[in-house]
Amino acid sequence: MTGTTAPVARIDDLRVTFATDGEPVSAINGISLEAHAGEVLAIVGESGSGKTVTANTLLGLLPETATLLGAVIVRGRDGDQTDIVHATRAQLRAMRGRDAAMVFQEPSTALNPVYTVGWQIAEGLRAHEKLSKAEAKVKAVDILRRVGIPDPEKRVDDYPHQFSGGQKQRVVIAMALVLNAGLIIADEPTTALDVTVQAEILDLLRTCRDEFGATIVLITHNMGVVADLADRVIVMYRGDIVEQAPVRELFAAPRQAYTRELLAAVPHVGRGKSARQSLETAAPTSPPEGSLVVAEKVEIGYPGRFGSSGVVAVKGVDFWIGPGEVLGLVGESGSGKTTIGRAMVGLTSVVGGSLKVLGTEMRGAKPRALAKTRPDIGFVFQDPATSFNPLLTIAECIAEPLVVHRRVSGARAARTRVNELLDAVQLPTAFGDRYPHELSGGQRQRASLARALALDPKLLIADEPTSALDVSVQARVLQLFAQLQAEFGFACLFISHDLAVVDEVADRVVVLQQGVIREQGTTVQVLTEPRDDYTKRLLVSLPVPDPVEQQSRRELWRSTRGV
Repeated sequence: MTGTTAPVARIDDLRVTFATDGEPVSAINGISLEAHAGEVLAIVGESGSGKTVTANTLLGLLPETATLLGAVIVRGRDGDQTDIVHATRAQLRAMRGRDAAMVFQEPSTALNPVYTVGWQIAEGLRAHEKLSKAEAKVKAVDILRRVGIPDPEKRVDDYPHQFSGGQKQRVVIAMALVLNAGLIIADEPTTALDVTVQAEILDLLRTCRDEFGATIVLITHNMGVVADLADRVIVMYRGDIVEQAPVRELFAAPRQAYTRELLAAVPHVGRGKSARQSLETAAPTSPPEGSLVVAEKVEIGYPGRFGSSGVVAVKGVDFWIGPGEVLGLVGESGSGKTTIGRAMVGLTSVVGGSLKVLGTEMRGAKPRALAKTRPDIGFVFQDPATSFNPLLTIAECIAEPLVVHRRVSGARAARTRVNELLDAVQLPTAFGDRYPHELSGGQRQRASLARALALDPKLLIADEPTSALDVSVQARVLQLFAQLQAEFGFACLFISHDLAVVDEVADRVVVLQQGVIREQGTTVQVLTEPRDDYTKRLLVSLPVPDPVEQQSRRELWRSTRGV
């Protein structure tokens, strides 16, 4: 898709250094690249590789602590060029939105909650064009329609919280397209989305290229997304470009060891537990003796406010977790996955049926009964950065369950046990004296596992424990999880929307949709020979790290939607 005209964006020998209280930190070490008209250029790499710094440089969004050397040129559709490194603030304001626009990773933080989406789209229009409010609204409605928001004439007056996660991302893309920007920079645009919504957003980004004629610079660590959308790929590592090639060439024959490691770390349905199970082995149809969790027609709900009726989020489901078993719970946002996990520790009310956890009936359970079960249940959260107290050291955070349940007199007395746990999760014991912000995302998640195992629990609840991690870090954490599960023998409810991740760890899988179980069985049966149409749709929506296979899967996905 490389064009013969001048590139839409060009970077020559870019060097970016950030001033700190100590020594300056070099983030980009002299890279050069071009983004050509009508192509999707993917920049991939782990956290700290410099890919987001590169993206922010293209829009002049780096903080004042950054020092730039080199050339960064963005060319508009009219041929005008902006030298980002030397541009004034006024020139940068004129360029943003008109020539280049950003689609951010988290649409909830990119949208202002106190203004309607129509007002926010119109704001960009009126900043660059002389339009009345009515004219701007007409354009806002039109762009919402073009990005697939249903009933745009009505939804244009809605606020961000009235949209789903996928719809909010469509609104953010609409804001980027409304001024017909030639360059769209998409920074991890699908990381927080379910696989089915992710497939829709990737299709929309493809439309941005094909129908709007936009050039897209895609920043991601998801190699399945790269295989699905990109024309050309640049691989970055610690501020350097280590490899670049057309997408099919890079996936078929990566030249650099780092690229091969990235691709090898990507989980793939059919290569995990499902590859080691036999289809001929039937899944049990009733809870085995000694099951730690047994749910029978359980209903879980949230109370209403101001006299209104409550919401039943989980509607009469049956499942169980046997001794030493890992049960994968999958489904889209709003399916009730996290609700079930919360109900198992008494944080959400069981309003019907029966849910027995470690022999305790959770329906109507008193606080005293819950207190007895909690030391035997560990919880691993999705984002360890927010689940740790930033004022405590890692050792103090890990020791906290031991102190709360009076196993030790204080964090100091627990240090021997803390060091054992740090060894178990393969972290240096010296890391116990660091604070959470001083660890990387993968290191924090290892520490989170250590904390969950502090009381030697019988049951572990892991709620999306790897969704925020880079692919290589995710692979190491999943491998560590499997080792710990084999060593400690705990049973686990593993919640995820990523079927490939579930395949790595789960013995059985439950597929949930809108509070109802659509399918359950052994991992190999559910993931390789699904019976339910919803499970099939989830599987076909999951991008795989193979551009050739992904092209045929994309056509199959479109056929399931009637596109």
